[in-house]
Amino acid sequence: MATFQTLPGFREFYPEDFARRNHIFRLWRQTANVFGFAEYDAPVLEPLELYKAKSGDEIEAQLFSFTDKGGREVALRPEMTPTVCRLVGARANALKRPIKWFSIAEFFRYERMQKGRGRCFSQFNADIFGEPGPEAEIELISLLIQCLCAFGLTDQDFYVRLSDRNLWFYYLEALGLDEARSRGILGAVDKLEKLGDDAFKDYEAAFGPMDPVLKAKVLALLEIKSLAALEQALGSIGSDKLTARLTDWRKLLGALDAMGLSPFVSVDLGVVRGLAYYTGFVFEAFDRKGELRALAGGGRYDDLVQKLGGPALPAVGFAIGDMTFALLLEQRGLMPAIVQAPDVYCVIGGEKERLAAFADIHALRAAGFRVDYPLRELAFGKQFKVAAETGAKLALIYGADEIAKGVVKIRDLTQRTEVEVPRGQAVASVRDFFTGA
Repeated sequence: MATFQTLPGFREFYPEDFARRNHIFRLWRQTANVFGFAEYDAPVLEPLELYKAKSGDEIEAQLFSFTDKGGREVALRPEMTPTVCRLVGARANALKRPIKWFSIAEFFRYERMQKGRGRCFSQFNADIFGEPGPEAEIELISLLIQCLCAFGLTDQDFYVRLSDRNLWFYYLEALGLDEARSRGILGAVDKLEKLGDDAFKDYEAAFGPMDPVLKAKVLALLEIKSLAALEQALGSIGSDKLTARLTDWRKLLGALDAMGLSPFVSVDLGVVRGLAYYTGFVFEAFDRKGELRALAGGGRYDDLVQKLGGPALPAVGFAIGDMTFALLLEQRGLMPAIVQAPDVYCVIGGEKERLAAFADIHALRAAGFRVDYPLRELAFGKQFKVAAETGAKLALIYGADEIAKGVVKIRDLTQRTEVEVPRGQAVASVRDFFTGA
């Protein structure tokens, strides 16, 4: 007989695994709410054209795409940004700005499986639309940091690498490069950590041997790790664009410093983000030990809403992946033991007692208490053993004697004490126990 297994790169969640994932989602959702972000959702299946030439060659090659039964070219979503741009663009005139939205959703990419990356994964996505200045980046980077700190992580565990595609373009323009060559340089910078000097091969194939002086200046910019060093390196070039951009850098880093978040943020122009739509500040979060792939990434994409048929609308966003983040929590011992214990376990005699207990069981559940009981008749000793194994705090005992007296016996399974209360007071007594009344 054939046995069926989960497809490669996809995941199943047994209850204990699902509870751990829900723990992560719950804290992400709470954090977004306190920052004033509104939650949304969207279809998991989208027109293929939404991603072609919008997400970049890398993601396009990883799409789960096919022709549906209506003859439409469709794809499982590999990311949320094009989708949220479509949603916002459709109602942009009716939405109060700034538009602050978040989602927690599932995504699909057909790529090589590795540690912290599967072909099906979940992400927390947060975006701000309608704010053209660095105020949007201030809000989002602080949200990103808090989304990680909410679990007990500190600046000793992770940091955010901050870069700027606009700064790169203005710098390369000041060195005399046109847009095509500048994009070629950024493509090389994006691959430099993985490929080393080979990252420049595509640039040289397109534009010829690279000027050693230009290459040295590019590599020197990558060594800069502070705002002061950045200002020193670029301040004397005499470019109005660079001067204005450095003002944005000062505003962004100054605000994060005022929030006490400077220890989490590092200037790092080696981050340029390969996706085609990024236009300004870009950032990625990494674990300090460097053992995992990026925890999160994002940046500004001011042109994408308009490219997808909406109005011109500035935008910034980021995403945190659940797989790598869960690995980090486990490495740091911050993934809590998930105990799915009932509050109350009902120990029940025969069929007559069972019918009497059902009224209290239903009333307790309606009051919000987690209640369990044996589905089949068991000996009392076996039931008390099961009650202890479940981790329940209280046992409610419905024996023949209790029913005859019109009472229920409530046993504190931790303190091993018990009291009898009238049947009609069972719910109130349980409530008093858990509230400490």
